[in-house]
Parts: sequence; structure tokens; C-alpha cells
Amino acid sequence: LSNVLCTADPLEAFDNADCIILVGGFPRKKGMARNDLIQANTKIFTEMGAAIDEVASPNVKVLVVANPANTNCLVALNEASNIPTKNFCALSFLDHQRAKAQIAKRLGVSTARVKNVIIWGNHSETQYPDPLTDGYCIRDDGSEIPLASLLKNDIEWVTNDFISIVQNRGKSVIEVRGNS
Repeated sequence: LSNVLCTADPLEAFDNADCIILVGGFPRKKGMARNDLIQANTKIFTEMGAAIDEVASPNVKVLVVANPANTNCLVALNEASNIPTKNFCALSFLDHQRAKAQIAKRLGVSTARVKNVIIWGNHSETQYPDPLTDGYCIRDDGSEIPLASLLKNDIEWVTNDFISIVQNRGKSVIEVRGNS
């Protein structure tokens, strides 16, 4: 990193950029429907995508963090027709961390030991947190044990409580804090 530019102008910020991380979006508020959030963010990410298309490097890599990240990413991508679609990525890290935390809590281990938990689908109540397909836990000796083995007697919890908790965690936070 050789230079940092602070600006509110996306055309200035993205000028010849090789890497763009879009972290700002409209925060979801208590009682706000997901469709309202998507409408508010569509305006923001339409503008970001158009600016990326106009001035960023043609090889730019774009990471969208603001939720719903995959929808926001798609909106920006659709506006940036000169940038390869493979150069856009949505981050569902928060959902991933929520899932890891639930598994770690259930198993009584540190989240650092829980690996390869997958989040399939949209950042919403339709997402499917999946600890069993490829997830594993690192033992004290450094070896790996599949989460499917560790949770084989707890499948009802995985398929009911765990999935529901991860899917609805954002909503729970909004209920307590008033916004996301």
C-alpha cells in the first residue's frame, strides 16, 4: 500500500483501482423488511457499480461486505459490464463466524478449532449453514476430526436449532440494538 485517499466521491476513490472493498451499505433497522433494505442498498450499489465500470482498472477485484452482501454484489456487478463477473465476490463472513461460534459453543471448544463450516445461499432466512459437509475440528494434537462425527448424535440440534439460530441471528441483533 503506497497511498490512501479519503473521499466520498466514488469516481475519485475508484480511479484506476485494482482492489475495491465495498463495506458501506444502508443499515437494517428494527421492523425493517428485507425488501426495504434491498431497495435502499440498490441505489447505493447501482452508483458504486457504475463508478467502478467507468474508472476502475479493467482487472479490478471487488469485494462486497455490506449485507445483504450477495444481493448488493449482484447489483454492483450488473452495473459494471466492463469488469469480468469473476472479479466480484460477496463476503458472508459474519454468517460464517456466527455458525462457527454456535458449533464451538455446542462442542465446548474455541472457535479457532472449528474449520470449514459452509454457508450456502443468500444472507437471509433462506441461507443454509452447513457444518457437516466439510467441517472439522482441530484436536489438541493438531489432528482433524470431522464435525459430522462429533455431531452425529446431535443431528436434530444441527438441523433445527443450529440452522434457525444462524439464519435469524441478524434479526436477533436488530431486535436488541435497534439496527444492524
